[in-house]
Amino acid sequence: MAGMTTRDNAPRRIRPTHNDRPSIRKRGGSCQERTGMIPRERDTRHRPIAPLAPVVVGLALALGGTGAEGGTDPCAAGEPRHYTLPANDKTVNWGYFSKSIPPALTVKSGDMVTIETLTHHADDDYERMIKGDPGAESVYTWDAKHKNVDRRGAGPMDASIHGRGAGEGFGVHILTGPIKVCGAEPGDVLEVRILDMHPRPSANPDYAGKTFGSNAAAWWGFHYKHLIEEPKPREVITIYQVDATGQQDWARAVYNFRWVPQTDPFGVVHETIDYPGVRVDHSLVKENHDILGEARIPVRLHFGTMGVAPAEADMVDSIPPSYTGGNIDDWRIGKGGTMYYPVAVEGALLSVGDPHAAQGDSELDGTAIETSLTGVLQIVLHKKDELAGTVVEGLDYPLLETGDEWVVHGFSYANYLAELGPGAQQEIYANSSLDKAMVDAFRKMRHFLMTTRGLSEDEAISLMSVAVDFGVTQVVDGNWGIHATLPKRVFAGDAE
Repeated sequence: MAGMTTRDNAPRRIRPTHNDRPSIRKRGGSCQERTGMIPRERDTRHRPIAPLAPVVVGLALALGGTGAEGGTDPCAAGEPRHYTLPANDKTVNWGYFSKSIPPALTVKSGDMVTIETLTHHADDDYERMIKGDPGAESVYTWDAKHKNVDRRGAGPMDASIHGRGAGEGFGVHILTGPIKVCGAEPGDVLEVRILDMHPRPSANPDYAGKTFGSNAAAWWGFHYKHLIEEPKPREVITIYQVDATGQQDWARAVYNFRWVPQTDPFGVVHETIDYPGVRVDHSLVKENHDILGEARIPVRLHFGTMGVAPAEADMVDSIPPSYTGGNIDDWRIGKGGTMYYPVAVEGALLSVGDPHAAQGDSELDGTAIETSLTGVLQIVLHKKDELAGTVVEGLDYPLLETGDEWVVHGFSYANYLAELGPGAQQEIYANSSLDKAMVDAFRKMRHFLMTTRGLSEDEAISLMSVAVDFGVTQVVDGNWGIHATLPKRVFAGDAE
């Protein structure tokens, strides 16, 4: 999801389970290797990185501040562990990445984490998406005296800019974490393997076996200034239903309503969707049922926001994506996919959130089907002195690998925090363009081909024009995105 600012899984072949395959390999080797890319003859001299030991599944540990059970050092050598990180008011941060906040969990390379994530749009329908769920209730608790998660965004705690609330909504996503990775240092690369994902069922017994999500066609959407029906402008929320049992792979619309001014428990009136977690009073809105006919929306579970902490600022708005990942909003970042992130700060500090049930490229109206999900991740650290000759050599951008493709993510600004200076977190919203994002995606794919395949620049440019698909990832996150997709089969002939 994009989210409010201040600028007033299609079917695909899934590769073998990560537990059965080695880690990043050097360029070269056979077609069965980790990269799925067949080496050119000149690359066969490279040796693979040693594979990980098999992951120990079933050691589901209760959450602890150190990520250990019984005082055990989480960084101690030994077989990989499997942790569980629930989502509650003690384990989430709302609307920001930070290099300074204490980790909710500490893991070592090779460990697995079952991680719960909550949507920041759950209060669009409290009855369906929060009621009876202890974790969600703890995060969303807000009455006239206090709210459990006070800061929502990277803005001032005293709401001195707009008076909307602590953090001012300068960043909106509920992020579970951060997860500290033992030994991670700037210059390393963090590999995050998404082994599994499933919807978080509604805890309300009236909706057993179902999951719900919200799509907000909001003021930050690309469509907002181009409406043709009255009233104009307007914000419309559509509630979708997903089968929580996994027997159906599609979502359907339940009802929609137009946003009307909502008053939060502190007495602040929200004329628009301008602060996360404001509960919609359904006595004030008109629900329109029987919408979208028999339309079935293919479910593509994914994390809209996942990334490590940037180094350039202490408190960073969760909305614009950057070189450390974050709010990329690519529906391909789901089960069977692997993300690679350049580590910018000690411990990496991985955070995960903004879960989606479905989204189209561009995320046109401002959001996806924002829902709550649980994922299973394996976290692997690659040290900087081991990267030469691998597919992540020189990596300074978020890279996605699926069973069939490599996907690089370009943005209007590759690192807007550094490029735009002290006012970057405000200026980014007025300076993005798809032209800039296309240039960045081109440069990153050129780098990828020249580095991992040993191509000349001329070879890389020709290949990009005839075999690489460039698509619009999103146009609603401040730092707009273009992704470039390279099919692995392009190089399959090298094995013949």
